[in-house]
Amino acid sequence: MFVEFPLAKRKMGGLWVRILVVDNNVELCRVLQAYLDAEHDLEVVGIAYDGEQALTQIQSLEPDVVLLDITMPHLDGVGVLERLHTLDLRRKPKILAITAFSTDGLLAHLMALGADFFLVKPFKLDILAQRLRQFAQADPKMAALEEAPTSETRLTADQRVTRLLHTMGVPPHYKGFSYLKEAVLMYSDDGYFAGGLTKELYPTLAKKYHTTASGVEAAIRNAVVAAWENGNREFIRKLCEPYCRERMPTNSLIIAKVSEEGRAH
Repeated sequence: MFVEFPLAKRKMGGLWVRILVVDNNVELCRVLQAYLDAEHDLEVVGIAYDGEQALTQIQSLEPDVVLLDITMPHLDGVGVLERLHTLDLRRKPKILAITAFSTDGLLAHLMALGADFFLVKPFKLDILAQRLRQFAQADPKMAALEEAPTSETRLTADQRVTRLLHTMGVPPHYKGFSYLKEAVLMYSDDGYFAGGLTKELYPTLAKKYHTTASGVEAAIRNAVVAAWENGNREFIRKLCEPYCRERMPTNSLIIAKVSEEGRAH
């Protein structure tokens, strides 16, 4: 059994995100529905408890975002992502994958299948709401990208860097994910060399996030370590060759190489 909700009212404000929740945990679905519906710009339009139900509701409800649990009966989240491309959809919804596991390259695999973002259980509901709003703000651009024949070349710098970090296997729930992404974008815009990272880039990020430069450096390092140990190591090696075949790359090398790769695409 799955649940569809009538469009009882239009949310107020400039954004209105229609959400399909897909999770076999009934209680979690209830919590998510109650929390998201209480937000002025978010609304749960349906709930599915397995992958087969999810595919049916994606077609009938045309949600803006699908909160997709990866571990489910009958058809899991990976299966949903694989079959989503076979559906005749006017517009593909954004996919926010929810998983209790973030090792062994799983995140990179989900990204390759088309997931747009990831949350690792347990997660904070306010963080979930923030991610949903980010998707809504980007929606017009993303819709154009999905429909355009040359979509790959039209990705924004932010989207290209995010995709590269996901492919590397950098855990998106780490603070270092956001710091690393911004560091790459700043490097691309302004360029930082040698001591520039510690003297300019880290302090700039620290000021923005109300932390310390050493805290930024450590968070980025933790994110790089996690990607190297549990993510897509082979991709990282190719990205940074010939400088790190067996040795984990430094923060500065990762920032520079991701920046170069992002500009190349």
